[in-house]
Amino acid sequence: MRLKTLELNGFKSFAQKTVLSFDDSVVCVVGPNGSGKSNVVESIRYVLGEQSMKSLRGKSGSDLIFKGSKTLPKGSRASVTIYFNNSDKVFKLSNSEGEEVNLNYDTISISREVFSDGLNKYSLNGTDVRLKDIHNLLASVNVGSSG
Repeated sequence: MRLKTLELNGFKSFAQKTVLSFDDSVVCVVGPNGSGKSNVVESIRYVLGEQSMKSLRGKSGSDLIFKGSKTLPKGSRASVTIYFNNSDKVFKLSNSEGEEVNLNYDTISISREVFSDGLNKYSLNGTDVRLKDIHNLLASVNVGSSG
């Protein structure tokens, strides 16, 4: 399992769709002040299910949506999608009855979307799921929103 891509759309300072590809291992995020380094890290925590708005430097979900600029209008929603290489089939997920769900995909995508009213929507490979399902999936590979 390896991080492949991070896709941001309307999340904090990323007004337009931004795709970050991780062809090599990532050790740190480097850039000048104001370039969005913290927002990249927070977007990863967000899509992995972070619930504390304080740790995402906001008071509510609407604080995660692009606020607008001189040239761009404010957004009505923000979304983050993270793609993992699953060619070794390490991701596991069980349904409420304890039966294993087939995740025989080479790429696993997890998406989270927030709307201006604060409502959140979670998706796994394009299918709507619960936050609990995302947590269970990530626990199967020892990944969480904070580490």
